[in-house]
Amino acid sequence: MTAKEKMTAPVTSVGADVEQPFNNKLNNQSIADLPDKGNLQATNNAENTAKSANKKNTDELETVSMMELYDTAYPPKLPIVDGLLYNGTYLFVGSPKIGKSFFMAQIGYHISKGLPLWGLSVRQGTVLYLALEDDYARLQKRLSQMFGMEGSENFYFATKSKSLNAGLEQQLVQFVTDHKDARLIIIDTLQKVREVGGDKFSYASDYEIVTKLKAFSDHYGICFLVVHHTRKMESSDSFDMISGTNGLLGAADGAFVMQKEKRTDNKAVLEVAGRDQQDQKLWLNFNRERCVWELTKTETELWKEPEDPLLEKIKELVTDEQPEWAGTATELVELLQVEMQPNALSRKLNVSLERLLLEYGIQYKTERGHDGRKIRLTFVGTTA
Repeated sequence: MTAKEKMTAPVTSVGADVEQPFNNKLNNQSIADLPDKGNLQATNNAENTAKSANKKNTDELETVSMMELYDTAYPPKLPIVDGLLYNGTYLFVGSPKIGKSFFMAQIGYHISKGLPLWGLSVRQGTVLYLALEDDYARLQKRLSQMFGMEGSENFYFATKSKSLNAGLEQQLVQFVTDHKDARLIIIDTLQKVREVGGDKFSYASDYEIVTKLKAFSDHYGICFLVVHHTRKMESSDSFDMISGTNGLLGAADGAFVMQKEKRTDNKAVLEVAGRDQQDQKLWLNFNRERCVWELTKTETELWKEPEDPLLEKIKELVTDEQPEWAGTATELVELLQVEMQPNALSRKLNVSLERLLLEYGIQYKTERGHDGRKIRLTFVGTTA
């Protein structure tokens, strides 16, 4: 059985028993037990880091050639919620009292418990929710309405924090240091962590604050989900309704925009755009009895990459019955019987590292030994 055919255990969360699968293709794969679980998985090792060409001093421009890029195996960008949310910094935008905080609690709970969300696999980890417009009593009431007494030991809350320019970064560093499996930090809202005063509505200021958050999320390999508000002026493009300047969206890895036709409606549309996922439009329904958002339909099915002949051959070579292969690129070319030079095969695997892991459940690494560089392919797919 291939990694794509294996199913995650059908765990249903409290208040989510009527959720529908978001995408059948994405629903077939477990991402809960992928390698590099620590929140430093985005840090490359020295051997795989591309070296700048003839850099003599710090004043010179650091460059990487196209071939250096191909010769480098960069760590994969692993999903937190499959096909929906990845490591990086994302805005979650909607008008006041539309239900954003309920959604933040819902996604945080699912990630902290490792429970599928709308049929999507979730990569379990510790979650920190900076609920800066709430108090603990309100949080207690909201969470008990949503999940009953089924708590989560990996879901943490804070109702006060420092601003980003006055110590918040140090507070977050301490948290991810204490919780090596941190996956998600929710900031609710952006305005609560901005600096007080100054030119806070300029493009430069908007770009700077998101850039700081992105630098943190990239360094520690986690996700920031930053709650923000829409502006009052309507626009045909939902993402133009993000309050502030284009600097916010320009610096972020992506954004979620939630809208209702009427504030009293139970139905909402969630539009998604980002660097690491396809643009999506989701129709949601708010279950007022359970206080959770349920998926009702999607606008289009996510685009699926065509099969890659090389990766298909590797899938047949490395399986759960034969979980590991190691050898040189030359040996792999001969074994797979592909018309490709060994160095071209190595570069192809570098480029396809993420797809090989996420779609086929095969981890690719290179190792340098006394007899030269070797390729190691390991099957890491998990059984349902």
